[in-house]
Amino acid sequence: MLTRYLHSYVAKDLLKKMVFIGGPRQVGKTTLSKIIGNKEYKKFLYLNWDNREDRKKIINGEFKSDARLIIFDELHKYRSWKNYIKGEFDKYGEKYHYLITGSARLDIYRRGGDSLLGRYHYYRLHPFSLREILGVSPNLRIGQELDFLNDKKNKSIFNDLSAFGGFPEPFLEKDAVVLRRFHNERIDRLIKEDIRDIEPIKDLSALQVLAEILPSKVGSLLSLNALREDLGVAHKTITQWVLILERFYYHFRIYPLTSTVFKSLRKEPKLYLWDWSQLDNPAARLENIVASHLLKTAHFLHDVFGYKAELFFLRDREGREVDFLLAIDKKPWLAAEVKSGEESGLKNLIYFGNKLKIPQLYQVVGADNVDYRKDKVRIISVDKFLSGLV
Repeated sequence: MLTRYLHSYVAKDLLKKMVFIGGPRQVGKTTLSKIIGNKEYKKFLYLNWDNREDRKKIINGEFKSDARLIIFDELHKYRSWKNYIKGEFDKYGEKYHYLITGSARLDIYRRGGDSLLGRYHYYRLHPFSLREILGVSPNLRIGQELDFLNDKKNKSIFNDLSAFGGFPEPFLEKDAVVLRRFHNERIDRLIKEDIRDIEPIKDLSALQVLAEILPSKVGSLLSLNALREDLGVAHKTITQWVLILERFYYHFRIYPLTSTVFKSLRKEPKLYLWDWSQLDNPAARLENIVASHLLKTAHFLHDVFGYKAELFFLRDREGREVDFLLAIDKKPWLAAEVKSGEESGLKNLIYFGNKLKIPQLYQVVGADNVDYRKDKVRIISVDKFLSGLV
């Protein structure tokens, strides 16, 4: 069993505040929570809102007196969950520690009710990444070169991640049948159980069609108007549906950086999936893997250390584009362009690097054993590049 990259940080924060862990369905939130309970506490109590008996205990406030940690799973499905957990924490915070997990975005979901501000820390749990599988803790130095690992396992781990994705079950099983069943069951349960239980959507079949269309949009500019026409629904409806799928961690969007330094594009975002193993196109899958690792790094820096870490892409009105820019507190740190060839796209990287004074420029390539500099750009194999992230 791998020790998840957030384990020690969550355990430390539980000593002072409630901890919320959000993330996609089947990414390992429950497993992480129970491991923390077993390793860090003598006694803990796990309660799942989807279980009838557990639901009764939650509503009635029936908790074991000898438990020190209480884990609430999928509590956000309870309409008054914010008021409920605030009351429990204010009343019993000195006796119990509270860990709340859910597959919807607990930080923004159901804004009504009493504020929880100052009472909790929020973490987003991501799928497995290359460095996490190696078991090496992140070593991120803001503005500096990434800490790459020269490990012989890099390539084989990357190949497994590319083939089976980063979700624990298919990655650990490494079986094509398990992967196909995982894809089918995850999407069905996401829409017909998780979203149905919370969101007032009448046409769930159309929402499922949208979920099946979105993988073909990965890496390109996302036009909501085009999606609206494909599905024959109103613009307001498609906007809501895309946002709902995003809240439930089906996909994420990256927006173009707006800048006064160059004439930036102020239009559509680019879309990527949390589960890149759904993608058949090798180029789209490669770009999505890099996007997911960079987003995991940004979320880690924000959730653990409080940095305002943001992931963008770069594109100006002349059509120059770079796939990714990671910025910390609005200051560019690194830009990365993902290509199959070693030297295509350097011109745009150098252009934006000079314009925005980006400290680190990377050309990430699919070829093996590549690592050299040309001009201001470090050209590097994708498996080694990912080893420098979280």
